[in-house]
Amino acid sequence: MNKEAMFKQLTEHWNNNMPFNQLLGLKITKFDPKQSEVRFEWQDTLIGNPTQKILHGGVTASALDLAGGTVAAANIVEQLTDVTPEKLQLSLSKIGTIDLRTDYLRPGRGEEFIVTAHIIRSGSKVAVARMEMHNESGEHIAFGTGTYMVG
Repeated sequence: MNKEAMFKQLTEHWNNNMPFNQLLGLKITKFDPKQSEVRFEWQDTLIGNPTQKILHGGVTASALDLAGGTVAAANIVEQLTDVTPEKLQLSLSKIGTIDLRTDYLRPGRGEEFIVTAHIIRSGSKVAVARMEMHNESGEHIAFGTGTYMVG
């Protein structure tokens, strides 16, 4: 299986088999070593401040973390040689968030939220990603930096 097909298969698997992300409505829409993208729609169940009707900060952080973890995972896949399903599963089973910093720039308002991530550094043990969240109007809502265990 080529790497592009693997990225597609992993995207489908993660979109359909991660209950927490499904609960929040998070969908991976782009998954490759250069950039990942996660999108989700506004839902009243995601309100963190009922008076102002803004997105809960934990939802923002979760979406940033998913995008960062996804691009870190894509970099793991990219570095693999002689890929087998077993080797892929073993490599991806090691991924985990070590540190996540979230900077909230504006209240989370909008109909759709788009989170993008790119790798700052990808090593054999640790990867660092930079993430941004915008709404459908392009308003920059938050950004983050994630450090991920990858090996």
